[in-house]
Amino acid sequence: MLQWLQGARKLKYRLLSDNQPSNMRGRLKQPVLFTGKGEIRIGKSTIGVWPSPFFLNGYAHIEAREKTATIMIGENVHINNNAVLIAERSTISIADNSLIGHNFSAYDSDFHSLEPNLRSSGLHSCGAVRIGSNVFIGANVTVLKGVSIGDNSVIANGSIVNGDIPANVVAGGIPAKVLRPLDTQETPS
Repeated sequence: MLQWLQGARKLKYRLLSDNQPSNMRGRLKQPVLFTGKGEIRIGKSTIGVWPSPFFLNGYAHIEAREKTATIMIGENVHINNNAVLIAERSTISIADNSLIGHNFSAYDSDFHSLEPNLRSSGLHSCGAVRIGSNVFIGANVTVLKGVSIGDNSVIANGSIVNGDIPANVVAGGIPAKVLRPLDTQETPS
């Protein structure tokens, strides 16, 4: 029954989508709405996790809004349920081997000017978002425009990342700050 239900939900979102990845090699375990006029590329990766929160009642929203927008998901990336990726005018890229928790959001834009008289003018800035290789991002994390997260770094649950995070660190908080270096010499026991 669960497989039939998920199959019907995936079909619904496929029919609602007005964009499709140009190089789709990923596995969609949860429904995904692909939309926008830009390019979406997904390597051999996974979107959706069972069993995990929001598997049955959520969906991933991947939007490359304007023609200049690009979303690139590398190889062996695992994105949990309820992800939202919106690139309005620039790029959101997630490099190989990254793990991302549920309710993850990444935006390349504020979508509106902060100036009251310009809020609906379309005169706002965008900035590319780059998530490096082997990054581990916890649940309920938001990454904002212009942010780069370095290779191997860990972002704690519930963080809002509004500035660059270097490679090989643990970062967290609102706004996210480096908490400590990551011991890259650790070996699992």
